[in-house]
Amino acid sequence: MVRWLFISGFLILAAALAGGKGGAQAQGGLVFEQAPLSIETLRGTNLFMVEVARTSRQRARGLMFRHELANGQGMLFLYPREQQVFMWMKNTLVPLDMLFIGGDGRVVRVAKNEKPESTDLIPSGVPVKAVLELAAGTAERLGIRQGDRVLYPAFRSKPETP
Repeated sequence: MVRWLFISGFLILAAALAGGKGGAQAQGGLVFEQAPLSIETLRGTNLFMVEVARTSRQRARGLMFRHELANGQGMLFLYPREQQVFMWMKNTLVPLDMLFIGGDGRVVRVAKNEKPESTDLIPSGVPVKAVLELAAGTAERLGIRQGDRVLYPAFRSKPETP
């Protein structure tokens, strides 16, 4: 199990023991699994603790009604198969960056600084396996861009063969 501590907005790895998942976080009557995730960029590897939205109810709720999202935190929206997705910011109170991620874990699109409470649709553009929402400015600050790799167990490590 990986344990993380949040102290004054900083993410600190407290202990890592093989074989387990992160904890769980309750929001709006739903429980979200918490898990570590990393993003490899040209500048290096960046670690995050994310809440995982696996069910349609969790994905519909997302980060709505939250008043803050600290650096090092985020929400990973996982879909059962690769598909085109459309996100929006309705009832989301903080600006976000959105990373659209293919089944191989590669970032296929970055939507930066999306406006709180907007009902404008934000399309993936191509089929994706997941969307990672991070605090606005994170992609710019860390140099996250199309082609970077997100490391998380749901993503296959090798491309599919025809």
